[in-house]
Amino acid sequence: MPAMRPSTLETMGLGTPLEIFQRGTLPLSVEQAVDEVFGTGADRGCLVVSGSNGIVGAGKLMQLGSRLQPYGVTVAALDFPGAPDGLANQYKGLRKAFDPARAEAIMAGIVRFFYDGKNLPPRLRDLNPKILLEAIPEILQVKRNHYEVFRETYPGIAIHSVTSGFPSAQLGVGIAHPAFPHEINKVWEISERETSSFTRMLWAMHLVPMAVSDHWSFVLDVLFCGLTNAAIRYQSESNMPCWKVDKLIRRAFGPNPFRAHDAIGAKGANFLTWSCLHHLSEVYGGLFTPAEELVYRKDGGQDWYPPNHLRPLVNWSTTAGDEDLFHTWILGPLIQMTTLLVHEKRSHLSQINAIGELCAQFRRGLPALIRGLGAEECIRIVKDYHRLHPQAATSCWYPEELEKIGDASWQQLYVNAEHDGTVGVVSLSRESYNADVDAELNRALDWLRAAGIERVILGSDFHLSTQMVGADTAEFYPALKDVRLGTELCVKWTNTARRLHQDFKISVGLIDGKRCLGGMLELMMHCGFLVACHESSVGMPEVTLPVIPGMEGCHWALRRADGPGRQKLLRMLLTGKSERSINTVGWLVDFSGPLPDCLSTAWKLAHSESCGVTPRPQETGGFVVALEGDLPEAGTAKAAAARQALLECIVES
Repeated sequence: MPAMRPSTLETMGLGTPLEIFQRGTLPLSVEQAVDEVFGTGADRGCLVVSGSNGIVGAGKLMQLGSRLQPYGVTVAALDFPGAPDGLANQYKGLRKAFDPARAEAIMAGIVRFFYDGKNLPPRLRDLNPKILLEAIPEILQVKRNHYEVFRETYPGIAIHSVTSGFPSAQLGVGIAHPAFPHEINKVWEISERETSSFTRMLWAMHLVPMAVSDHWSFVLDVLFCGLTNAAIRYQSESNMPCWKVDKLIRRAFGPNPFRAHDAIGAKGANFLTWSCLHHLSEVYGGLFTPAEELVYRKDGGQDWYPPNHLRPLVNWSTTAGDEDLFHTWILGPLIQMTTLLVHEKRSHLSQINAIGELCAQFRRGLPALIRGLGAEECIRIVKDYHRLHPQAATSCWYPEELEKIGDASWQQLYVNAEHDGTVGVVSLSRESYNADVDAELNRALDWLRAAGIERVILGSDFHLSTQMVGADTAEFYPALKDVRLGTELCVKWTNTARRLHQDFKISVGLIDGKRCLGGMLELMMHCGFLVACHESSVGMPEVTLPVIPGMEGCHWALRRADGPGRQKLLRMLLTGKSERSINTVGWLVDFSGPLPDCLSTAWKLAHSESCGVTPRPQETGGFVVALEGDLPEAGTAKAAAARQALLECIVES
């Protein structure tokens, strides 16, 4: 079936979003996946997390334990007797995420064991270990010895390492490298010969496994450790304090390398960063050679950030020349490293981009950033960087990869489209709407129209986008100083949303994730039909920012609701509170139910098949809107003023 580019789901052998709609079901349920990994009935086994008191081990133990608890899978936590109790530290967060009763039930499914590093606890055998998730220190031989101990005792056990740097070929086990913060970040970099049942289970549990090639440091740590090294070199060259460099990087690109190290724990984080760079430099040369200051900090273990009371409170502004030098020192190596990742095909290009955003905290993924700069400008920046740091010019620089920016793999990082000749499926791979998504969505709709497709389904990609949280607020900042820019943004995005209403004979929006809010909901509700999983929450929380809802959020849904429905929509808009999608049927959503029912309903609607869903009529003329009854207290005078401004906008619309 024609597609603009391969789906990221295909990298795990899970098909495409279009095939999911055709089948009317996901490729794998959580129940099936858990049974594949841990067995059934009397053969049901446990998950072992070694190094369970560390930051990674404790975080992933909580993340996986909370998801496995409903299926009766025990989690065995294994560590040394004297290790700091990182697991107890996670319990506070568990109580915040769940009600106390559920938190206690999750903890009841965890059994703690201690060992000497050489002999496994005998009673561990009673739990029938099926999977070992290893999170012990990053020392190669220690890890290998650890695996031998488990294999001798449990010959059939499957082993995955959370290592941040060593390739699978070096360790002899599969890699499942998770991103920080480990208890909440859903991304796992997976390096294995073929997709394992463990990886499929992660996906089924709404986590985000991404297949990466078996190279040193995978994708995330090449980017983040490389960024840290570049920041250190710039700091040494400019004599600018680390906290100021960190601030400039956050302002320009999004990540905060020095503060992140201190948050994780500078002693351990500095060692990991040095270790990744050290091994990378042995393979790739001077681009990755650890800076002298990093070696010094690795040995000393001190923080990069000074305490707040020692940070000078000065208005330290930079000149244009300072900005140019800063961008060369930081962007040059980032661009060069990205060409290496692309040249080696370390992952699907959309996944390389997503790892930068979801894990390394880049505001825009590096492929998206490079695409925006253009090949010529990127090559110029890297050449300038090589004059500053000649050692980096000797290896792993692939400017020819930048000549491919016009290819669909580069152009469609966030939005993909496919069709079967009759129905097109547009998949969003980003959880927040921005200018890149808008441009890619228009290209996807153009591509479908050129193929003669008149029926379209719009939804997530069932992989990288596990929810839709709204528009990227960073897009609004220019409007604070220039109303014209804000108006242009609103008009442009509205025109894109209108295409779902105007350009296709039938359009169906599917909400399958945890939530769909703000700009994403305003986009989806322009579809002729809106179908939502009953577990999803929908809402327009803009008034809490406060921001006026764009993409016709102040009137489009109101035009498709009756009198009582309009009152419910007004309350949603004016309070900013979300609502379960099943409670919005008839005035915002056309159908809500379990995901399989939503998939089959969306597919039938796209084919004009009768499935008991009546389209809501649309009022195209003017009509009077007035709030009936009182709203809950706004809380503050500013919140009340925001409500009033929003109500006036709704009435005018």
